[in-house]
Amino acid sequence: DWEVELGVVIGRTTRRVSEEQALDYVLGYTVVNDVTARDLQSGDGQWVRGKSPDTFCPMGPVIVTADGIPDPQSLGIRAWVNGAVMQDSNTREMVFGVRHLIAFLSQAFTLYPGDIIASGTPHGVGIGRTPPVFLKNGDVVEMEIDRIGRLRNVCRIEDED
Repeated sequence: DWEVELGVVIGRTTRRVSEEQALDYVLGYTVVNDVTARDLQSGDGQWVRGKSPDTFCPMGPVIVTADGIPDPQSLGIRAWVNGAVMQDSNTREMVFGVRHLIAFLSQAFTLYPGDIIASGTPHGVGIGRTPPVFLKNGDVVEMEIDRIGRLRNVCRIEDED
């Protein structure tokens, strides 16, 4: 399954910061395809294996520095599969904004330069559709976030032997 997400790249060691301070610790932003193997996820009853196979979670095509995106809560965010629009939203619709995510996470553990926070995905993922849509070998997944760029991946099903 595809999940377009805003990737928040941490630029400075971050521990117990407030929401007001949070953006001061951001190096920049990128596009994240938070791929999920729903068969592994549902079989295990939790997320780790479903999110972690080799090649999952591609990012890019660039990191745009924070000064190029002064308001990360005002970006169009979209995903296509084989040219069909599957997700079309805006980061202002995120359940938790970037400031909150950084502040919340930094209360529990230290964030280090280069750490990337995936922000969560808008509606429109394959599992949430009626009927569900699952990626097939050769499907082209494209994701775009305003002011960052477009990430393009081709789905390749790995042989089991």
